[in-house]
Amino acid sequence: MKFEVSKEAAEWYKNEMGLKQGDYVQYYVKLYGGIPTVHPNYSLGVSIGKEGNIAIKDEVEGITFYFNDGNSWFLKEFDMKVVLEKEELDFIFHKKQII
Repeated sequence: MKFEVSKEAAEWYKNEMGLKQGDYVQYYVKLYGGIPTVHPNYSLGVSIGKEGNIAIKDEVEGITFYFNDGNSWFLKEFDMKVVLEKEELDFIFHKKQII
């Protein structure tokens, strides 16, 4: 599993959520509603702060973006990249190839 947040997406989060250096942004799994994903009936939510043990992270522009242990299953078979496209966040999922 690979998780990446682009510099432009990190700047978007900083501006929209009033984040500063050292802050944490957690992605968590939700049933329905929220950021659409590759998992049917599941979506992603986002919150500010550090909760639980960090399982996978990307540190960009002084901000730590992460999934904790309880939600890391979400990326087990996928790589996820958060990018900014036309001033909107886009969540790109790629299924990992098993060799």
